[in-house]
Amino acid sequence: MSHLSYASISNFEEEMNIELEDQPLITSRRNPLVKRLKALATSKGRKDQSMLLLEGTHLLQEVLRTSFLPKEIVATRPWITANQDILQIISNKISLHVVTQEVLESALSTVHPDGVASVLPINALPQEKKSAEFVLALDRLQDPGNLGTLLRTALAAEIDSVWLASGADPLSPKVLRASSGAILHLPFNRFGATDLDALKKLAEQLRFASSRGLQIVASIVPSSTSLNSVFPYWELDWRKPTVLVLGNEGSGLHPILQACCTHAVTLPHSSSVESLNVASAAVPLLLERRRATMTT
Repeated sequence: MSHLSYASISNFEEEMNIELEDQPLITSRRNPLVKRLKALATSKGRKDQSMLLLEGTHLLQEVLRTSFLPKEIVATRPWITANQDILQIISNKISLHVVTQEVLESALSTVHPDGVASVLPINALPQEKKSAEFVLALDRLQDPGNLGTLLRTALAAEIDSVWLASGADPLSPKVLRASSGAILHLPFNRFGATDLDALKKLAEQLRFASSRGLQIVASIVPSSTSLNSVFPYWELDWRKPTVLVLGNEGSGLHPILQACCTHAVTLPHSSSVESLNVASAAVPLLLERRRATMTT
């Protein structure tokens, strides 16, 4: 894409009905916009504003793949120059704040932002389906990288919904980046103000799913379970409606949740490794259902 002169940029902005003269270039790090964006990096800020901060071009592109538009875009002039295709999609339907690179860096958690951030109403996120037939349930996962990777794999596996017992916040900037925006396409429910409350609420959800006829499948190390039957994951009938339950990185699946499971599967591996990273172990498990349903 060729670069435009400053005059060409101004003409383009005028054609797009973006009235930048009413929103001058923001050059101060003390601008209220910076404080508002910083607050969205915290769960309290997201709750107070009912907004979600998306850092970078890729996450903005992921939003544009949905049926919603962000409420605001914060961008530098170089980014505006290089991304006319995106601006043509959003036209004058949202607020655009033009900032310097220094202001953007002070407002975001990304060390070297690529020139843009967007603000999305939280109620634009996908809603849970009452008739979900393939669910991923996670027990207090703490690492944002693990959670983000799991969410991306879950999207690839066509998961209907994700249930989280506390743990890392799926809407935090780190998880959003690690998931490449997968959570923007995945219905989810995060339970509990405390770990114990989260475990109890997720257990209730699992028992209700079981009463609806879903098989509740724990992925565990054989020696750590009280369940009678444990077998390799490929022997499970993944074509049935299923909730796959994965444990915490350090302590594994909590007994409260394990007691709700109707099946238990293992991922056989060399004894030289005590256990697999939860995000790595989830890949063959999640994609096995897709394989099974594709070959029926």
